[in-house]
Amino acid sequence: MIELIVSTLGFWNLKKKCLTEKKYILQLVYKKIYNIYLKKYSSYIGHNAKIANPPCFPHDKFGIFISGNASIGKDCIIFQQVTIGTNHLPDSKGMGAPTIGNNCYIGAGAKIIGKVVVGNNVRIGANCVVFEDVPDNSVVVNEKPRYIQKNEITNKQYKRIDGKWKFYNNGLWEEELDEEVLNKLNEI
Repeated sequence: MIELIVSTLGFWNLKKKCLTEKKYILQLVYKKIYNIYLKKYSSYIGHNAKIANPPCFPHDKFGIFISGNASIGKDCIIFQQVTIGTNHLPDSKGMGAPTIGNNCYIGAGAKIIGKVVVGNNVRIGANCVVFEDVPDNSVVVNEKPRYIQKNEITNKQYKRIDGKWKFYNNGLWEEELDEEVLNKLNEI
């Protein structure tokens, strides 16, 4: 039923109806349908987010989060798992929501957080975190990864089960018996 409504109205028309519908009860119904539809994609696009025209989602809307306070210009391309989020921390200099210019390309997993202005014709690389203004015609990339070599690394996932510390190994939870490790876990 929801798919039928969304396909009939169109996603962006549904988003618009969430704000412009005069009858309050219908507006609530549109908002509910809109939110249920986005939940299918594990996404949230604030119905009050200012979006100049529908962005291109090359991998559909999977994992997209766009704050209701965000502003996005025309002809933007937004890949999966992108967050365009508001900073609500009152003691932060970046409190507020992002403003993104026209013709921006936002790579998979990128995060744009707080009151930043991303200029026009900007390309933001995959998994970049943007928390400062970006000028027009710029490319944002992550720094080269750092590798820290260790003699031995133990990547155990610990969990307290039935009052005992256990770690995940070969698909099972095994009890930790090392006293040194147990002492550290009990300090948490």
